Amino acid sequence: MRIAVASGKGGTGKTTIATSFATALSQTYSTISCLDCDVEGPNAHLFLKPTISQRSPVVTLIPEVDTDVCTGCGRCAEVCQFHAIVVLNRNPLVFPQLCHGCGSCSLVCPENAIVEVPKPLGILESGPTKEGITFAHGVLNVGEPMAVPVITQLKNWQDLSNAEIVILDAPPGASCPVVETLRGSDYVILVTEPTPFGLHDLTLAVQLTRELDIPCGIIINRDGIGDNRVDEYCHSANLPVLMRIPFDRKIGEGIAQGKTLLDIQPDYSERFQNLFEQIEGRIYNKEGEK
Repeated sequence: MRIAVASGKGGTGKTTIATSFATALSQTYSTISCLDCDVEGPNAHLFLKPTISQRSPVVTLIPEVDTDVCTGCGRCAEVCQFHAIVVLNRNPLVFPQLCHGCGSCSLVCPENAIVEVPKPLGILESGPTKEGITFAHGVLNVGEPMAVPVITQLKNWQDLSNAEIVILDAPPGASCPVVETLRGSDYVILVTEPTPFGLHDLTLAVQLTRELDIPCGIIINRDGIGDNRVDEYCHSANLPVLMRIPFDRKIGEGIAQGKTLLDIQPDYSERFQNLFEQIEGRIYNKEGEK
């Protein structure tokens, strides 16, 4: 089972939920994977403290044009949807930062003047935690704009996704990296906070899960601040509120020290076990309706 933990905005406690959830489930299930897919700013390792034992580079293929063979026909530029290659005055120009590595330009070139060369994007790292969780994350190279290929390779790396339960810590927002993280998930937990900004970004995240046709539920973090408009929205949109985590100084101090919710308050172990049972029931109910 794949469960993604996402949020419409950063700073809502998404990684806190993902790492605490994985830790709680590791007490019951033998094979748990936790993948930190926020490759632009991964921080789940600060809470799970894995022993990194394996590393692998992430590369993508970008076009390289042999100008001695190229005739400047422009077929490559016509087929590129992302304008990563253009032809000016019959001279080809490649913009590697825009390239999505689809290979279309090399396929349509009538002169076979285009070859694909590897370009480093980042690195994948993995290792076990003391609780027995198989942890992995991707780290995007500084200045690289393409996070999606790193997330794709992370999700398919070393059969990490074949564990009994896979928890995916998604990037914040509702952009392409979030879509790639959520793709293929059985359920999405959306973490929000009861503030106007929290509500605004929650609605965007809910829209995304509905476009992807993935069931979702809500965890309200820092419960007790703001107002009740998030609750009203969840009620009107028929979204289940799965858990509430109070706005509590002790929790805030613990998170700042790199502790999971279980480290701060052990009773969260049972609460996250119950959360999984709720999600499991909702997934099976949805499958039964199809």
